[in-house]
Amino acid sequence: MKKKPVVSVIMGSDSDLTTMMNAADTLRKFGIAYELKISSAHRTPEKTAAFAKNAKKKGIKVIIAGAGGAAHLAGVIAAHTTLPVIGVPMETVLDGVDSLLSIVQMPAGIPVATVAVGKAGAINAAILAVQILGVSSSTINKKLEDHKKELIKKVEAKNKKIETTVLVTKQDRGKTRKNKKS
Repeated sequence: MKKKPVVSVIMGSDSDLTTMMNAADTLRKFGIAYELKISSAHRTPEKTAAFAKNAKKKGIKVIIAGAGGAAHLAGVIAAHTTLPVIGVPMETVLDGVDSLLSIVQMPAGIPVATVAVGKAGAINAAILAVQILGVSSSTINKKLEDHKKELIKKVEAKNKKIETTVLVTKQDRGKTRKNKKS
């Protein structure tokens, strides 16, 4: 039996799908049920507003909204719901700065949590959604703790690799200097 989605990953265009799949993949790794949708703040404003108004009734607990350029999707959704909304700015010809500013500059009272531009932002949006859900779930919180431990292991492994590489390089340099003196 398929689990009912608790996170909605919504984007303004199918051109955002590659980036937003990083959010979906991250949610899947944590075992979080999600839905994927396309709805435009500008081209389908009524559909977007209806989605936001009905999301809570459908069991959605967090909304991740990705958009580029004018990037009003997250703000429009936030205006129509009391659910947490996380905005993911898409990369654009302006390196995503236009998207970032459109999402982050919300008026007081209509918050949108905004993450980094592009892939890193999509991944972080999913992790932030998992953290929000983890506040009331010890099972999810344990997965987050395991995730943090895995990050530490990866950094330690990379550090060990670079320390070994630097040590070998220093030893090679020492041999080269001795050979030049001979």
